[in-house]
Amino acid sequence: MSALLQTEKLTKRYGALVVTDDVSLEVQAGELHAIIGPNGAGKTTLINQLSGELAPNSGSVRFAGKDVTATGIDGRARQGLLRSYQITSVFDEFTVRENATLAALGTQRHAFSFWTSLLGDKEALAAADEGIAAAGLAALADSPASDLGYGERRQLELAMALAARPRFLLLDEPMAGMSVQESAAVVTLLQSLKRKYTILLVEHDMNAVFALADRISVLVYGKLLVTGTPEEIRNNAEVRAIYLGEEEVVA
Repeated sequence: MSALLQTEKLTKRYGALVVTDDVSLEVQAGELHAIIGPNGAGKTTLINQLSGELAPNSGSVRFAGKDVTATGIDGRARQGLLRSYQITSVFDEFTVRENATLAALGTQRHAFSFWTSLLGDKEALAAADEGIAAAGLAALADSPASDLGYGERRQLELAMALAARPRFLLLDEPMAGMSVQESAAVVTLLQSLKRKYTILLVEHDMNAVFALADRISVLVYGKLLVTGTPEEIRNNAEVRAIYLGEEEVVA
């Protein structure tokens, strides 16, 4: 495998506070790579920098061999680097299919032509239906988003990201606030997406991380401590020490 996403010495400061500190990371094409770390480790700030939502103070981001450090969130999305969940806007008055179609159109350069005929673009509609099916929402395609439960709404947000036909998915805590049953359903869903997409997952649920990840990177106080397979991370004494008192690494 070759690296699809690379960062080199990525740093973000807020005054004297260093939130990400010289983070050099590689995510291989086709892998599901997880980022874990204690609260305040800088995980969401790192995701914000990878998505293009937040510019670093120094360092670089390369995607598919191209430097995208100065490219904004829309430009990265058009190149296939998409973030799901926390930044996705769901329109409650629209159906599941209409929301997904909007997302598919949103990565096209003629995006604003959709207002004349939301479901008139056959290519976008096909991409929307593919995303909806992949996210497990085919039976609810014609339901208003306002009718969805919390877990189903999260599935819609993922369907919207998939409708944009990404090469790379950034998932920031997709299981936050979910019940045990809802989390288990998301794990099953993400397992079905492995190898079809390259995925970077930030998640507090250690059971989910160890069930899903090919490799795991541990971020502590903004620094990348170690990267390894789930087994290597599970058996790393320093990682176990960090998690004692917060949430033990899965035994």
